[in-house]
Amino acid sequence: MPRTALSLSGPAPLPAGRAALAEGFAAIRVEHELPAAFPQAVLGEAGVAVRDLGRPELDRTDLPLVTLDPPGSRDLDQAMGIERRSGGGFRVWYAIADVAAFVRPGGELDREARRRVLTCYLPDVRVPLHPAELSEDAASLLPGQDRPAVLWCVDVDAHGAPTAVDVRRALVRSRAQLDYPAMELALAESRAPAVIGLLCELGGLLEARQTSRGGMILNVPTQQISSTPDGWRLEYAVERPIERWNAQISLLIGAAAARIMLRGGVGIVRTLPEPSPITVRRLRKAAKGLGVVWPDRRSYQRLVSSLTPDDPHQAALLWEAMALLRGAAYTPFDGTCPAKPKHSALGIAYAHATAPLRRLVDRYTSECCLALTAGRDVPDWVRETLPELPADMERGERLSRTVDRACIDLAEAVLLADRIGEDFTGVVLDLNDRIDWDQNGKPDAGTVMLRDPAVIARLDGHDLPQGTEVRVRLTKVDAVERKVYFDWIDAE
Repeated sequence: MPRTALSLSGPAPLPAGRAALAEGFAAIRVEHELPAAFPQAVLGEAGVAVRDLGRPELDRTDLPLVTLDPPGSRDLDQAMGIERRSGGGFRVWYAIADVAAFVRPGGELDREARRRVLTCYLPDVRVPLHPAELSEDAASLLPGQDRPAVLWCVDVDAHGAPTAVDVRRALVRSRAQLDYPAMELALAESRAPAVIGLLCELGGLLEARQTSRGGMILNVPTQQISSTPDGWRLEYAVERPIERWNAQISLLIGAAAARIMLRGGVGIVRTLPEPSPITVRRLRKAAKGLGVVWPDRRSYQRLVSSLTPDDPHQAALLWEAMALLRGAAYTPFDGTCPAKPKHSALGIAYAHATAPLRRLVDRYTSECCLALTAGRDVPDWVRETLPELPADMERGERLSRTVDRACIDLAEAVLLADRIGEDFTGVVLDLNDRIDWDQNGKPDAGTVMLRDPAVIARLDGHDLPQGTEVRVRLTKVDAVERKVYFDWIDAE
């Protein structure tokens, strides 16, 4: 989903640029065989599911839940409520859209979701995991509507440690649809709703706890294409603090789900092995070369969590630190728990649980947790599918990354088409991740993050000074191949 803009590119593109981008986005959808619509059989089954939907026995429409998402969102997976407990600590109510209430195992909706895996977000449209009748209406936790949900209740103490967990199906009703920019402004003006004030307090506590237990916060700027009234902009994006705090509540639920499944001996967790000593040594060497102070006794997790993308040397080190995330996997189990169930970047065992409208695996996590908490057997349709989910998720995530990169490449080419020969300032992020080396043992390519526009440029044939400001010149644009070419002028 979209992130918050860090800095904007130059002027919005001309109408011709808008047309070229629209045509290009459509071509990318065709190139990667993204479905334009749902089959009629899927839509028909969705309509029947909405018509015949039953009501959960437990009615918790009394809970003052709210949603918090990017502006304009319609596929609302989660609604939350936070209470302060007497004696310290918090109680978190977290309602997750109950997709399984609509999707019949083995039915048309189920098979189509297995084929799509994820909601794929393009700048102009999104290709949803489920039909809009569900994802943006009957199953979405829209305000003022009674909705079936998987309702979590998690108590945490004054230090952010969970002390009690419960999960069950319930009927809920969101009171309000809040968005990040509006709530950030409301916080700044001291007029935010009480739940947002509690979110900031608890989210900050959980974030500190994440780093203290050996997890890390990796806030790398990413490229993002945003629509404006006059066209499109290419931006760098980072997460706002309020987005990070909201994500911490989701992580709290995901950690609770992982504990339930590991204790019950069946489920699927998101794992990440500890980085190899070679990877950590390489990061330490890069820090030294970039002039970033790294005390000997300081862990890589704490060092990375302290970095800011506003500093060019630290931004380059953040880019290097993404190597720490290699090896993430979905690990299913049934009977024998995985030997290494933790996600090293989080410092805990964790499961995807909170976005079933947009991500396939989350529906299975919910069903495992509901059954295990109630003392029932996990349904056969869940157990039979668990071993197949890693391949499904890998396929969907790979496609999503490929489509996202294609859209960014297209935007770079279109937005720079009329600027050949111009010079730009940028920061050297890395030396092509140490992949391409010439016969003399030197890197033959590098990556430069331009300040404006928001372009990540590859330069061939240069041993670039990592972390420094450089001047580059745009030499060629190929909109058909979606490529831009730069040459290095000098170091500043």
